[in-house]
Amino acid sequence: MSAIAPSHAREAAAARRQSILLVCFCTISGAAAQILGKVGMTHFTPNLWAIATNLPLMGGYALYGVNTLLMVLALRKGELSMLYPIIALTYVWVTLLSYTLLGEPPNLFKNCGIALIVIGVAVLGTGKK
Repeated sequence: MSAIAPSHAREAAAARRQSILLVCFCTISGAAAQILGKVGMTHFTPNLWAIATNLPLMGGYALYGVNTLLMVLALRKGELSMLYPIIALTYVWVTLLSYTLLGEPPNLFKNCGIALIVIGVAVLGTGKK
């Protein structure tokens, strides 16, 4: 019976790590989807053909779909209280990508917000059961 317990503990730890990695990937893909949506909306025309051929917009929607499926897989085996705060990192990635790719100006309030999110996720991530 003792051989089963360590094996089960290792499997549970591996599932937790996999869930965390999936959620981290989801934060990056969610941020990319938001940036693509923003880029797509800069040349938006309200007709069906123009929307269907708007590659950045459609790419953003597709990434949102993939993101949702991966999130379901991650939440299936992970602890919601541990994984959900990690999703807040999406805001960090969006802000940093907006600075670099869209040329949006940084300011003190945005940067303080980013710092608070990162600190909050780190504090929640180091919590013990």
